[in-house]
Amino acid sequence: MSLATLAHRHPRIVDWGIHIDRTPAASWLALQFAALAPTWAWMVQRMRDGSDDPLGLVALVALAALAWQCRRELRASPRLGWLALAGAGTVLATVLRSGLGVVPALPPLAAGLVAVLSLACGLLAFLPRRVAALPVAGLAVLALPLLSSLQFYAGYPLRVVTAEASRWLLAPGFDVAREGTSLMVDGRLVIVDAPCSGVQMVWLGYFTACAVALWARRSDKAFLRRLPMVGVLVLTGNIVRNSVLIAFEGAGHALAPWAHNALGLVVLAAVCGCIARLMVPARAVPEPADHPVPGLITTQGARHVDTVL
Repeated sequence: MSLATLAHRHPRIVDWGIHIDRTPAASWLALQFAALAPTWAWMVQRMRDGSDDPLGLVALVALAALAWQCRRELRASPRLGWLALAGAGTVLATVLRSGLGVVPALPPLAAGLVAVLSLACGLLAFLPRRVAALPVAGLAVLALPLLSSLQFYAGYPLRVVTAEASRWLLAPGFDVAREGTSLMVDGRLVIVDAPCSGVQMVWLGYFTACAVALWARRSDKAFLRRLPMVGVLVLTGNIVRNSVLIAFEGAGHALAPWAHNALGLVVLAAVCGCIARLMVPARAVPEPADHPVPGLITTQGARHVDTVL
C-alpha cells in the first residue's frame, strides 16, 4: 500500500505520524526519563546510603550542560535509528530490571547500564550530527554509581600492577621485595591498599577525556584512537604517585596526611591535564608566506605605500 493510498483511506494515521514527528525533543526526552524512573531511584538510593561515591552526578551535569548548550540546534525531526535504539533500550532496561516472566531479572547495575545507554541514544537522536556519539555514551556510563563495583572487581589487579611497577622503579635505590599487594622496602612493610588502586583516577581520567572531546568537537574516530592512551596516562600517574609515597615510607619519612593528599591532587591534575591536551586538536600551522619577487610590492597585510621613482 502506497503512502498516498494510506493517507486517503486512513487520514488519522498520517495525522498521528505528523504529530509524533513534530513532537519537541524535550517532550521525547522527558517521557524516556520518566520511563526509566526505577533506575534513577536506585542510583539515588545507592549514592545516599554510602554504597558509592556521588561522582556520577558530575557526569549527569555534563550531559545536561551539553543538551542545554545545543538547545537551539536540536533536530526538529529526530534521527530514527537512534530513536529506535532509545525505545528498544528503554523497554529492555525495564524487562531486565523486573524480569516480567520473560528473562530473569539482572543486577541493578547491569540494568542501569542499559538504561543510561538508551538515554544516551535518545539524546543523540536530537543532537546535531557534529556531536560525537562515543563521548556521550561514555558520560552516560560514568553517570552510573559504579566506583565501588570497579574497586571490587578491578581494584586488586590494579594494586598488584602498581605494586610491581613500583618495585621496579624503587629497586635501584632500595632493597625491595613484593608479595601480593605488599612491599618490603628496606625491612619496612608498605601495603598498597584500596585507595591506592587508582580507581577514582580512572573515573576522572575518562570523564576528562569524554568532556574535553565533546568540547573540542572530536569525531568518534579521533576519540576512539586516543582512548587507549588515556588508560596509559592514568596507570602511569597512579604508579608515579604510589612510588613516591612508598619511597618516603621505605626511607622512614612517611608524609603527613596533608602532604599525602597534596601529592595525589598534583598528580591527578597533571594526568587530567595531559588527557585534556591529548583530546584537544593541534592548532593548524599557518603556511609560510611566499618570498616577494624582487621589484614587486605585495599588498596583503600591509598598508598602502607610495613609491617614488
